[in-house]
Amino acid sequence: MLLRKYGVNDALWAYRTAYKAPLGASPYRLVYGKSCHLPVEIQHCAYWAIRKLNMDTKKSGHKRLLQLHELDEIRNEAYENSLIYKAKVKDFHDKYITRKNLESRQKIWLYNFRLKLFPEKLRSRWDGPYLLETIDQYGAIMIKDLKTSVSFKVNGYRLKIY
Repeated sequence: MLLRKYGVNDALWAYRTAYKAPLGASPYRLVYGKSCHLPVEIQHCAYWAIRKLNMDTKKSGHKRLLQLHELDEIRNEAYENSLIYKAKVKDFHDKYITRKNLESRQKIWLYNFRLKLFPEKLRSRWDGPYLLETIDQYGAIMIKDLKTSVSFKVNGYRLKIY
């Protein structure tokens, strides 16, 4: 019970205040516009007390408006940082994708992904050869077994050139 009461709150607090590299800021900074040093309730009470004691609502309102504009700038910067990060991750991912140049009437291997209870360790999972008949628009490929002359459709990612 004690872990549930304090553990989840502490974990959420740690997540909200931790720096996130893709955003270039912490979620706390994106919401409140500043680094986290005090809990929100204490900051809110302190702002309310300052506003009450100064009695200058116009000046405090102008200051609050400037803080809101600064918060928008921080959020825009985080949005740009996340776009840059996503582009870098996509480039890294796409760099390791091997493109397949498949053509009709080409011999190919088919990857056999069926789970077996006692698989042979050194046995290859590539079956074939098969004959590629047609390629559909969305990646489905019609292949023909050369041994039995049976045709069926498979996904293109399960194939490689013979």
